[in-house]
Amino acid sequence: MTTKSAANGKPEREGNALFLTMKIAAWIALIIGGVMCITNFADFSDRNRQLMTGIGFMVGSVFIYMIGTAINLVHKRKSESE
Repeated sequence: MTTKSAANGKPEREGNALFLTMKIAAWIALIIGGVMCITNFADFSDRNRQLMTGIGFMVGSVFIYMIGTAINLVHKRKSESE
């Protein structure tokens, strides 16, 4: 595995490290949301704050993952064009 150097001297792995961090954060948010939903699933209503927060964490994890993927793709395209 080789690293390519960009014009400003930063290695290509910085984009991969950011993507890995965002991916880990997305998985953590998904796990937290799943646990919050499972632990308080009996009272299934919109007044159940813990359930709604858990759903929010799970939806947010998808957005975190998508943003991380977009950043990774932009970084790859930028390094390929240079």
